[in-house]
Amino acid sequence: MSATFEVLRARHGDRHKWLVLLTVMIGTMASILSSTIVNVAIPDLSQHFHLGQERAQWVSSGFMLAMTLSMLTTPWLLLRFGLRRTYTVAILVLLTGGVLGGFSVNYSMLLSMRVLEGLASGILQPIPAIVILRAFDLKEQGRALGIFGFGVVLAPAIGPSVGGVLVEHFGWQSIFFVVVPFCLVVLVLIRRYLSTNSPLMGDARRFDWKGLLLAGTCTVTVLNGLVHLQDDSVLAVAMLALSLVSFIGFIAWQARTDAPLMNLKLFGYRQFSMGGLVAFIYGMGLFGSTYLLPVYLQMALAYSPSRAGLVLLPAGVVLAITIPLAGKMADRYPPNVLVSIGLALLSLSLGLMALGQPGGSYLLLMAWAVIGRVGLGFVLPALSLGAMRGVDHSLIAQGASALNFLRQLGGAIGVSLVGIVLEWRLAIHRSDPGIAPTDMANRLRAFDETFFFVAVLCAIAVFAAWRMRAVPVTTL
Repeated sequence: MSATFEVLRARHGDRHKWLVLLTVMIGTMASILSSTIVNVAIPDLSQHFHLGQERAQWVSSGFMLAMTLSMLTTPWLLLRFGLRRTYTVAILVLLTGGVLGGFSVNYSMLLSMRVLEGLASGILQPIPAIVILRAFDLKEQGRALGIFGFGVVLAPAIGPSVGGVLVEHFGWQSIFFVVVPFCLVVLVLIRRYLSTNSPLMGDARRFDWKGLLLAGTCTVTVLNGLVHLQDDSVLAVAMLALSLVSFIGFIAWQARTDAPLMNLKLFGYRQFSMGGLVAFIYGMGLFGSTYLLPVYLQMALAYSPSRAGLVLLPAGVVLAITIPLAGKMADRYPPNVLVSIGLALLSLSLGLMALGQPGGSYLLLMAWAVIGRVGLGFVLPALSLGAMRGVDHSLIAQGASALNFLRQLGGAIGVSLVGIVLEWRLAIHRSDPGIAPTDMANRLRAFDETFFFVAVLCAIAVFAAWRMRAVPVTTL
């Protein structure tokens, strides 16, 4: 049922862009679901494969590392192969990773499949924002981002609850198969609504392999350096130093080459620079807390996986309701104000987690999670609009990809930092004779301090968000 863009546009009229958005929205739902649902199974995976906390976190960090790097390739892939072929291959790779991941016989196979899923997810996730910014009028973009955001958070909203039930009754393997129906539906929609001659195609210059290699080296070494801070300080410092050198080399090469992986002209726009900083810090807080909360509920409060998932269900539903409303508000109010409010609410939610009574009550935990998800609802539509408004049309694809890259890079670093801080505080409290002697009390205090660490990260991002206002472009 494949057809050209002109044929599909004539057949479906103005509805065609919304049908394309629906198609890419469901694919992105599958990729986000695959990234978040596994967090509920971390304790079970740790027991099944005999993993310590620092290795278990790589089930999430490995996925996000692969996703972070592959995001940089999306603009080139769209120009070279078009939306239809790029999206089809990415969905097939995600489907393969999900199916084989469920049949993993050892930790190495499990981690490899998570990395494969991450590579596919990284290609998929910038595409909806690119479609919206290129295909929709300015007055429709907030609404489109709100509707897209509703769909994207709907799966993670019910994901922890569904994942908890699956893990408890069918084992950790079952959560990998959740992406299968989403991927099959998307493959059908691709054939119906994505054209063979995508308007996103163009003159793809040579691929910047050197830039990707430098970015990959920087990202891998900084994450490994953080992990080794606790067990081998010399190796950790060496890796972090290599990461810094790679980062400097990446910036120098991007400024020099005529076909950069990340066009540095984007950072001549203050709103984009501030938006990129917000995306990075926001990613650290968002993904760090998304990793931390299910682990906290199961390890510190001894909740079952299904009960832990139910704590997050009302918050997910509230988030799904908030995002369309926030999308409409983003068309009427300054995005930097909405982002600042959202980050403040997210920080407040995490602070309440940290400062609450030991263990908290079930309803209070639900309420605090709801506050944080309302904050997320304000941030998600407004961040892309605020950072990209005023940016030259030719830079939109790279800008959307760069924002996603920075958010995911922050997320990968955030998950690693959360794991490190948690292990550090657990070790401190186990060896401190001045506190309550019970293991439960030690764990609760360590988790409280880790929540406070993430809350501070989100609060810092508020200052950058407030400066995310469009001003005349400057020259780098």
